[in-house]
Amino acid sequence: MTDIDGVLGGNASSGVTRIANVPTGITRVVNAPLPTKYGDFQAVGYLDHDRGDEQVALVFGDIEEEGMLVRLHSECLTGDAFGSTHCECGPQLSTALRQVVAEGRGIVVYLRGHEGRGIGLLAKLRAMKLQSEGLDTVEANLALGLPVDARDYRVAAEILHDLGVRSVRLLSNNPRKRDALLRHGIKVDEQVSLLIPPCENNITYLRTKRERLDHYLPHLDAVVQSS
Repeated sequence: MTDIDGVLGGNASSGVTRIANVPTGITRVVNAPLPTKYGDFQAVGYLDHDRGDEQVALVFGDIEEEGMLVRLHSECLTGDAFGSTHCECGPQLSTALRQVVAEGRGIVVYLRGHEGRGIGLLAKLRAMKLQSEGLDTVEANLALGLPVDARDYRVAAEILHDLGVRSVRLLSNNPRKRDALLRHGIKVDEQVSLLIPPCENNITYLRTKRERLDHYLPHLDAVVQSS
């Protein structure tokens, strides 16, 4: 177990290398207390020099080097802030925060620049319009000439390395997140499902994620069988 004050006490920049005085990787900029309705977190802010994004990790309790409960949450303005039922992102975020608090320790890495699986907000809205006209989420991205999933989890792994985490229990239904962490040197001890009950507005979207993007969503079986 690592005392969080020790890990977060300095302005670490272990993820940063410099070429001709140009920083790359991440720099930890600030850590600040963040009381929430779920519990009291430490918000650890980072600057990603490679993309220019500002990133944040919400840390609850003491940091464990091994087996830390971790959620990598891709930014979703429509779901996280506006409560859209087109996706399950908002409920996944709130459920992850609750589970971390119930565990007594854990980290939620909130990944900026991941809007619409990495295509950006306006492109996501265009894709949502196409979905309302009958395309699925994969077809909509491709119709716009965009990648199905453009997300990069390098910065998430660098944040975990900076916080002293070496292996995780990953709160995710997405096997690509697990594979990405492994590629970047973070061991995944277990993938913990984060299953949100579907609704009429997102059932087609969730089926597509299961059938075409390999997400682990076994709870859809009952819905599929009854439909």
